[in-house]
Amino acid sequence: MAEKTFDLIIIGSGPGGYVAAIRAAQLGMKVAIVEREALGGVCLNWGCIPTKALLRSSEVFHLIRHAKDYGLSVDNPKALLDKIVARSRAVAKQLSTGVAFLMKKNKIDVIEGVASLEKGVPAPKVVVKGGKGEGVYQAKHVLLATGARARTAPAAGLEPDGKLVWTYREAMVPDALPKRIVIVGSGAIGIEFASFYQTLGAAVTVVETLDRVLPVEDEDISAFMHKSLTKQGMTLLTGAKVTSLKTRGQTATVEVEAGGETSKLEADRVILAMGIVGNVEGLGLEALGVKIEKTHVVVDGYGRTGVTGLYAIGDITGPPWLAHKASHEGVVCVEAIAGVKGVHAFDPWNVPGCTYSWPQVASVGLTEAAAKAKGRKLKVGRFPFIGNGKAIALGEPEGMVKTIFDAETGELLGAHMVGAEVTELIQGYAIARQGELTEAELMATVFPHPTLSEMMHESVLAAYGRALHM
Repeated sequence: MAEKTFDLIIIGSGPGGYVAAIRAAQLGMKVAIVEREALGGVCLNWGCIPTKALLRSSEVFHLIRHAKDYGLSVDNPKALLDKIVARSRAVAKQLSTGVAFLMKKNKIDVIEGVASLEKGVPAPKVVVKGGKGEGVYQAKHVLLATGARARTAPAAGLEPDGKLVWTYREAMVPDALPKRIVIVGSGAIGIEFASFYQTLGAAVTVVETLDRVLPVEDEDISAFMHKSLTKQGMTLLTGAKVTSLKTRGQTATVEVEAGGETSKLEADRVILAMGIVGNVEGLGLEALGVKIEKTHVVVDGYGRTGVTGLYAIGDITGPPWLAHKASHEGVVCVEAIAGVKGVHAFDPWNVPGCTYSWPQVASVGLTEAAAKAKGRKLKVGRFPFIGNGKAIALGEPEGMVKTIFDAETGELLGAHMVGAEVTELIQGYAIARQGELTEAELMATVFPHPTLSEMMHESVLAAYGRALHM
């Protein structure tokens, strides 16, 4: 590549990196993006998108197996794992190709290779090796969007071997359906894989160190999910710690300590879903004086690292580890760099979180416990799916919507949902929080009938003793 100088160089092309590149190009910047693997990063290639394709297949399979509940007859349905995986990979490829098109459309240079940083002016120099784009590049601004990877615990034997012990990558491309699976960790990734494999017929055991599954969610939602997943046949071990993991032949043995007792679980495969660590190694950050805490780069609300000309966004900067959080951070960062008026610092409390299991889980804002811990006086509303006509018509009567308001100001502090399609519904509450709406505006809003969204209205009404269908 002849050109070596840019306004902005972005390292990493995941949802944070490529969205930031597009917004920067729209603002008139000359932009390059460095990628060591495939455009779209982990999310499009090995995370958000392909996992949702897998989960969609399992959801359809679930519905087919319950066809008689809808007045239909389907004989001997089978899950063809190779076809399911092939569809997932095709979806990922389509999206990655789409990112390549967007880069070309916006005249963004794509540099192939592994990047590191060296001191430079006005921003660190970007040194690229191991690809077609080898060379040294200079920009006015450099943005880190290198993402994160699966956390491991070698001391307990919790390391992937690509055969019996998997991370999310191996779990997305199985060559056969394991009969017994142990999943270590019950966050969104762990529960999504648990849901996928359980629905296809595997016997799934989930081991969680904390006292409940989906521990970042509201306690009512966690309790609902525990009951629902157990009803589906999963074994959920909470307050449990994996003390060792050993493999022999085609079997993995997981030793678990819970309640003062130790037990051994045998499995065909173990999936590690214990969280993630930031990709901060090999970039030369320490030499530049970048502050790193618990494998994550410390930044302010505009992505500034404190090193002149160097910024960071997305998973490398810490929780919440979500693609849409990274994209929004990227836009905020480049708009601040460009001097766009009215740019607000990034606020993580307005970022909705979604788990695409069966049933789905979605939330935004504070949990009830977190709101109480802040000393707020609360009004809390709950509304069950069984009270909603659309949910009953869909054959999805299990679920709930919970809303939390400040009793004095009417501010919507948090919203938490579990049930069919709640990952599509949560955005309504996210808009309400971003727009600083109170219960008055939400109560006055007309929700269409019959829809699942009516439960959002009813939950708000319920917080003030005005629910109509309960």
